[in-house]
Amino acid sequence: MEIKPIAFFKSPFAEKFGIPRQAGLSPSVKGSIVFEPEYRNQEAVRGLEGFDYIWLIWGFSANKPRTAPADKTRFQSTVRPPRLGGNERVGVFASRSPFRPNSLGLSAVKVESIGEGPVIHVLGADLMDGTPIYDIKPYVTYADSHPDARSGFVDGNRWEPLEVVFPEGPLPEGLDIDALREVLAQDPRPRYQEDPEKVYGMDFGGFQVHFRVEEGIVHVLSIESNL
Repeated sequence: MEIKPIAFFKSPFAEKFGIPRQAGLSPSVKGSIVFEPEYRNQEAVRGLEGFDYIWLIWGFSANKPRTAPADKTRFQSTVRPPRLGGNERVGVFASRSPFRPNSLGLSAVKVESIGEGPVIHVLGADLMDGTPIYDIKPYVTYADSHPDARSGFVDGNRWEPLEVVFPEGPLPEGLDIDALREVLAQDPRPRYQEDPEKVYGMDFGGFQVHFRVEEGIVHVLSIESNL
């Protein structure tokens, strides 16, 4: 089966580093779904205004090809989830790792508004700028919500957001402070990295953000415009 994008995603994340590990973890992050010319028909989203959330089926387009394992097949049967510190392996189908046999992602995002075009403006997405969207479906609570369901290893590894401290003085105009705070609070560092002196750089919404993490606090060192 061949599939092609119906749309592409507009996001403040120009690179993979810093993207929330799951949709909804940074609910203030804004993004837009811009349809390809073939699908730019307002009738295609008729009725969608009645739904608060939608499912996006999309592609991990920025993944680099992984080296084949020793048996010469490309299938990676296990992965190391960040929630387990990046040290313990679980089956790829028991994880939400981006490295999957078909590189397909699934995210539930909040619909902020639907504009002409159509263009769907959403909140809380975990997609990089330029990500291909292959399908969109409405989220329905009677079938999609299971609040009492078990969540495997996630249940035993609760994650608490970090405190974020910005530098003193005025912050750059045009920067979405609330969204950036939510993103940094999720700790975008690799789980195996604990050096409190290491400075990280992240491209967010047209700004280069530099920070370090020490004792549960994200210290933002500088924010500079990419222009």
